[in-house]
Amino acid sequence: MVDDAYELHVEATAFLAGLRARGLSVNTERLYAGRVAQYLSYCATRGLPWSQPGFLGLRGFQDWLVSEPAPPRRRGGRARLRAPGTANAVLTSVAGFLRFGATQGWVPDQTVSVLVGPTSWQSVSPPGFDPGEAGQWRPVTRATLRFRTVEPGVEVLSDAQIRQLQTLTGRARDRFLIALLACTGVRIGEALGLRREDMHLLATSTGLGCEISGPHIHVRRRADNANGALAKSRYPRVIPVTADLVAAYTDYRRERDRVAEAGETDMVLVNLFRAPLGRAMRYPAVHEMFERLSAAAGFRVRPHLFRHTAATRWLAAGVDRDVVQHLLGHVSPSSMQPYLHVDARATRDAVERVAATTAATR
Repeated sequence: MVDDAYELHVEATAFLAGLRARGLSVNTERLYAGRVAQYLSYCATRGLPWSQPGFLGLRGFQDWLVSEPAPPRRRGGRARLRAPGTANAVLTSVAGFLRFGATQGWVPDQTVSVLVGPTSWQSVSPPGFDPGEAGQWRPVTRATLRFRTVEPGVEVLSDAQIRQLQTLTGRARDRFLIALLACTGVRIGEALGLRREDMHLLATSTGLGCEISGPHIHVRRRADNANGALAKSRYPRVIPVTADLVAAYTDYRRERDRVAEAGETDMVLVNLFRAPLGRAMRYPAVHEMFERLSAAAGFRVRPHLFRHTAATRWLAAGVDRDVVQHLLGHVSPSSMQPYLHVDARATRDAVERVAATTAATR
């Protein structure tokens, strides 16, 4: 990370190196870098020492986050104000940076205490939280400088919207990527990290040394992907797939085979329409693809929205929570909580069921 004069910010760069050493994904590292850069830029323009901004300085940064328009998401787009929840996420990342600085002796503890309160005992645990056999995980620290927000719920895509997106793209590769995300709920980093050896799409895979029956994919964490893609979960998992996804992959393979350079890599998703041809697709290319589709469809869509959709559908279909947790690659059961929302149809069914029972007893 560098400043306006392209001088290296040693402390911020060390923080990012620490994230990489922990095995976090490239996307996570990029996200933290952007948030820390916002904080450092704010301090620099106001003459505040970043390591000791004081309560008023941090409080001013909090207000600035929701009052100063953020840059547009795409060229020619409109600037937008950050939501309070987004500001809280930025403050959480900044708190992590400052806590790291405190461990290195760069930041006084008083600075960290403005953002993070003292440890408290969690007497009532949230759903899915494991306090440990001896309650060792009950002591928690809480953010003290944050906006009160309302849980927005989980946004999902309808079948019609998914079909519309697939219709709008004229490329078999992009249709396959949409089908892959919708069918499996994988993270975009996991999708970009897939290799052809992970695609077991025949009725039996015994010839590949795999005893799992039926078409499926293997999701594996690899740190040597040329495109920087990294599976967030450290544990490999298997996800069954549908015949429709197999058909979409077959169409994509025909399109891919027409590009000679694509035969030089084992990565599943590669560049077919712009240089460098045959190279593994990167995050920016996927971002550009979904920005283009969002503009054409008239609603904003991002890769993670398919993950929300898959999880919601599985749970609505009665799939056991433990199975959904495995399919999504979540380690903690608490990560499932956002998907356990009640939809309008379920509440209507409940009211009508009680009404029918009451009528029958009259």
